[in-house]
Amino acid sequence: MKYKFTASCSKNKLKSIREFVEDVLRECPLSEAEAHKLVLAVDEVCANLMIHSNQCNPKENLELQINIQNNKGITFEISDRGEAFNPNTYIAPSVQQIVKEKRKGGMGLLLVKHIMDDIEFCCNKDQNVCRLYKKFNLR
Repeated sequence: MKYKFTASCSKNKLKSIREFVEDVLRECPLSEAEAHKLVLAVDEVCANLMIHSNQCNPKENLELQINIQNNKGITFEISDRGEAFNPNTYIAPSVQQIVKEKRKGGMGLLLVKHIMDDIEFCCNKDQNVCRLYKKFNLR
């Protein structure tokens, strides 16, 4: 099953994105805790794209597509037309560094990498795409 949601790059749209993801995840064989982690990961990526790639410009949009693959896993594809993120130049801060500097951010991508099975960033001339993959661990 595929689902699609579009939101402007205004931070007040993050709640709508979270609600959309929560609704879709109700159809998946996930525990409430696992679903919450996925909502958190998608929310973090969307917030980063809104803030860093699109400078919270409400005239710009994010598109979120969710593809559930027959109880095998789920793919979240988030696309925008803002400034591209290059994961090759990203240097993840250590938790100790963040605490020492009393920073209020900087853990988002680390958190997403911890939650998801795989993350992929790609861009072409006018569109950036972040794909998040999670396999279902059915018992």
